[in-house]
Amino acid sequence: MKISRFVIVVCISFLFMSGNLVGGEMVYKPINPSFGGNSFNGSWLLSSAQAQNNITEKITDSRLERNELDDFKENLNRQILSRLSRELIANIFGEDSFAEEGRFELGDFIIDVLPGTDGLNINIIDVANAGETNIVIPYY
Repeated sequence: MKISRFVIVVCISFLFMSGNLVGGEMVYKPINPSFGGNSFNGSWLLSSAQAQNNITEKITDSRLERNELDDFKENLNRQILSRLSRELIANIFGEDSFAEEGRFELGDFIIDVLPGTDGLNINIIDVANAGETNIVIPYY
């Protein structure tokens, strides 16, 4: 009986205490001025971001270090590779759907086109930078 009276007293005390509790409305206020925050926070946010940025950029004028012949060579390489890729895609996915296999040498690049079990294997080797890229285009 003592336990039941204790439980009743605790329940009644919680009932009286709950009447005094008042909840407030939660309101979100943005800090960033881009999202509706105070416009004076912009400079503080920018300086805080710059203080945390530990990446330093090397600022050079690439036009001073290059000459027109190098620019012409790169532009020509890009155009030839673009044309080759368009023709290769047209041969693979065009009406005939037959790609010529073989080795193509274009400037600093060697391109091997070989049929494989999974699809057409295109291996691009960059001779100047010793890089290699393998592309597999699956058969449909």
